[in-house]
Amino acid sequence: MEEIQIPTKIYSGNDSLDWLQTLKGKKILMVCDAFLPNTPTLDKIKGEVDGNNDVSIFSDVKPDPPLDNIMEGVEQFGKVKPNVMIGIGGGSAIDTGKAIRFLGEKVYQHPIDEFIAIPTTSGTGSEVTNTSVVSDTKNHTKMPIIKDHLTPDIALLDPELVMTAPKSVTAFSGLDVLTHSLESLVSRDANTITDALAEKGIDVITHCLVECYKHGDNEAARKVVHEASCAAGIAFNNAGLGICHSLAHQLGANFHVPHGLACAMLLPHVVEYNASHSEEALHKYGAAIKKTGLVSQGMSDRIAVQRIAAKIRQMMVQMDCPQTLRAFGIDPAEAEKKTDVVVADAKKDGTFPGNPVVPTDDDLKAIYDKVIK
Repeated sequence: MEEIQIPTKIYSGNDSLDWLQTLKGKKILMVCDAFLPNTPTLDKIKGEVDGNNDVSIFSDVKPDPPLDNIMEGVEQFGKVKPNVMIGIGGGSAIDTGKAIRFLGEKVYQHPIDEFIAIPTTSGTGSEVTNTSVVSDTKNHTKMPIIKDHLTPDIALLDPELVMTAPKSVTAFSGLDVLTHSLESLVSRDANTITDALAEKGIDVITHCLVECYKHGDNEAARKVVHEASCAAGIAFNNAGLGICHSLAHQLGANFHVPHGLACAMLLPHVVEYNASHSEEALHKYGAAIKKTGLVSQGMSDRIAVQRIAAKIRQMMVQMDCPQTLRAFGIDPAEAEKKTDVVVADAKKDGTFPGNPVVPTDDDLKAIYDKVIK
């Protein structure tokens, strides 16, 4: 039987932070991005929390959360013994909060009552997923912790919080949403409900993301992209992902390519690969792309796939995103030396089994080779 879970209560809108006023007499551990303390964003969030709560902050969050860094947060968890945690920031901050929760509850035998996620980027969907991606910096690998109880209880989607994001963050995180949507659409555990969410994500991102990049203060566009990010998170949390993510995790681990950018570099190649090896994937891509209006209903699925691949590349140009490792600043010779490691670790990644096609090592090498130069 298929299991579909949407356990997170989601509040959206520029008054969504009002929900925090319901917290009374709690020990709260906030985990937030390093740049947030003493900013209007964190002041706004703290201002919504009643003064009778005991609030502590862990802000030493690093991109691609390293295990050493997370253990510092676990130490603070042990001192505070919170009954509520609030993760605030991009995917790294919310993932760090989840990992601190996971390890803190185990180490100190102290379960928390509630985890609240407040995303300040429209990208990872971490506010509605059961996954925390942790980096093992010594071995250059990323390890997902996947536990249903890590899914946040509450997600607060305030579009005002994303309006000050740097343009590159808007671009990379938004392209991650498109990747979540296109991968979950054809993933092995996809179903009618996840398809609906994924199709909406594709539609919103292809029409609204560049507008958010160019006019960051467009609150209406920001709100719909923020909600699409959440929808795509629900889709992939239930349906799974695929080889775009399993390879992208290797670009992050080995070359420190920001996650959303790594996904975007690979995405057109993976979509083209899946479409050429699976009739079902080809048809699902085609149907979804036709619904966006990017191609007319009378066009073939094959042309629809060519159009979405071209659209991804066009969006990357419009948002000043490098499309290869060379353009990102990585020596192609160094990237080529890592080929076997990238392929081997991609196959071990937790997202790999969801792909609609099981690629050979040569298939993975060919896709990776396309993003080197």
